[in-house]
Amino acid sequence: MRREQKWPASRIAFELEQAGTPVSRRTITRLLAQLGLNQRKYIDPNGELNREPQRITTKRPGHMVHLDVKKVGRIPDGGGWRVHGKGSEKAKAVARQKTRGTKTGYVYLHSAIDGHTRLAYTEALPDETAATAVEFLGRARAWFAKHGIAGIERVVTDNGSCYRSAAFHDAVGNSRHQRITPYTPRHNGKVERYNRILAEEFLYARIWRSEAERAAALEVWNRHYNYHRPHGAHDGQPPASATPTRVSNVMASYT
Repeated sequence: MRREQKWPASRIAFELEQAGTPVSRRTITRLLAQLGLNQRKYIDPNGELNREPQRITTKRPGHMVHLDVKKVGRIPDGGGWRVHGKGSEKAKAVARQKTRGTKTGYVYLHSAIDGHTRLAYTEALPDETAATAVEFLGRARAWFAKHGIAGIERVVTDNGSCYRSAAFHDAVGNSRHQRITPYTPRHNGKVERYNRILAEEFLYARIWRSEAERAAALEVWNRHYNYHRPHGAHDGQPPASATPTRVSNVMASYT
């Protein structure tokens, strides 16, 4: 699980408990150290660990909410090369369609994560225009408010065109809009780390046979990440455990 899925000790402990073999997180941490797998650089040589980490400290829920957009390829009906294989006739047919200009296109995953609780909200949207970003921000605010985070003091984004627009500036309103230094995504590290979790544990964790199937599963992922998945920032408890409403994983069913 550590080598192939790159899961942390808390996630491995969670999966083992679900499988009926409970092992404490501390024991797994000790075993990973003995195996030389405790640090990310040992399993991901191309990772971003050649610098001293800097912490972004948030004082309370809503203090800093980080936004970002992740662009992913749209899955053709019937599945792509991950289903049929790179050399299959289906994969070749999709490649021919791209050559002729009939492209499957992209899906844009807009995400917002509260820096204090790590509560995260993600939607799959058709583009990354200013209008779409503004509408997403409104829905994200409403979603956070349901979890007791009614006021967002600071909105942190990169320098994408949608975030530089006047419409987005107006939508931020009384909140402070902080754009990170260009070409330094680590300044928006919490949402960048969330994007990596999203890719490893959702986008590429299983085979999808259509974009509709993946879009429907995204709702389940939102519930899993926030109410069930253990998070290192909360000593193995899910992000929802740190919200003002104290939503527990028992209250938040997968169904």
